Amino acid sequence: MRYAHPLLALIVVAFLGYSLTPYLTGGTRVPPTFALHHPLLLVHVFCASVAMVGAVVQLWSARGRRVPRWHRTAGRIYVAATVPAALTALVIGPATPFGPLLAVSNVALGALWLWFTVAGYRAVRRGRIAEHRRHMLRSAVLALSVIGNRVWTPVLFVVLDPLRDSVFQGGDEHYLWLVAGLGGWLGWLLPLVLVTLWLRRPHEETLSSVRRGREGHPV
Repeated sequence: MRYAHPLLALIVVAFLGYSLTPYLTGGTRVPPTFALHHPLLLVHVFCASVAMVGAVVQLWSARGRRVPRWHRTAGRIYVAATVPAALTALVIGPATPFGPLLAVSNVALGALWLWFTVAGYRAVRRGRIAEHRRHMLRSAVLALSVIGNRVWTPVLFVVLDPLRDSVFQGGDEHYLWLVAGLGGWLGWLLPLVLVTLWLRRPHEETLSSVRRGREGHPV
């Protein structure tokens, strides 16, 4: 785990360097479907990019029991970027040109991302640090889940290719809707389930306390 955070940072930088290029030159990766689609998409993309960088910083700075002083400032920037990114996702997500399955995924992802972020912020304001960490870890996983989406989609495109003729009778549009939708769901749902299971694991301190209790009070 020593190199996990540097590796994650490298992956995020490479991903953003590739993904942001069209938007920086006036292009887009998503065809617009209504008048304000592209402006809202730009807000979403750039705010989400800031949030991704903030997620890496927060995960890196929150290692161990003590955190650097700038963790709070970076956290506020993360929240300030995540809220508009999630809200715009709730608007443009249902209007995706890549089918209804992805549209539902976009809305679910945006809603959960917003909820975990706001809940984590409220928890830390109330001094509930453990609750804050749980919510914000889930929020960070969702912020970074778009990377998984970009991995799953091409894999599914190849693996499910036999369905194109057998189920969709050679129709590319509905086949692409299926692939994009499944890639979208797997991209964020699988990491969220895994991190939730990880958060529910017995903590080392609890296990140590149980062992000490058993040793001091034999049955």
